[in-house]
Amino acid sequence: MDAQPVEDVRDALRAHGERYLRRVYTQHEIETCSDADASPSAESLAARYAAKEAVLKVLRVTDEAPPFTDIEVVREPGGWTSLRLSGTARSLADAAGLTAFEVSLTHTRQLAMAVVIAT
Repeated sequence: MDAQPVEDVRDALRAHGERYLRRVYTQHEIETCSDADASPSAESLAARYAAKEAVLKVLRVTDEAPPFTDIEVVREPGGWTSLRLSGTARSLADAAGLTAFEVSLTHTRQLAMAVVIAT
C-alpha cells in the first residue's frame, strides 16, 4: 500500500510538465488520466504514482529501482484497473516468483492511495 499527496503531483506537473509525465507515466496512463480538455488529472496520476510505489514495495527492491514506466496501471474496458510490468520490474517479479498482481486505487482531491497484492 502507498499514499501520494495529490498536491505533490500538481507541483511536479507545474514545475516539469511533459518531462515529468514522460519520466513517470506510460502513454496509456497519460491518455487514461486526461479529461476532455486533454489535461491530465492530478488525482488520477497520483493514484497511479501510489500504485507504482506500492509495486516497488512488493518487489522489495534493494538496489536501483526500475524506471516507473516499467510499471503500468492499465484501465481495462470494464473500468477496473490492472498492472502490467515490463523490463526490470518484470525481471524482479520473475526472480521473486511473482506471477500475478492485483491493484486497487482510490483518491480524494488531497490524497491518492493504492493497494497492490502479488502472488
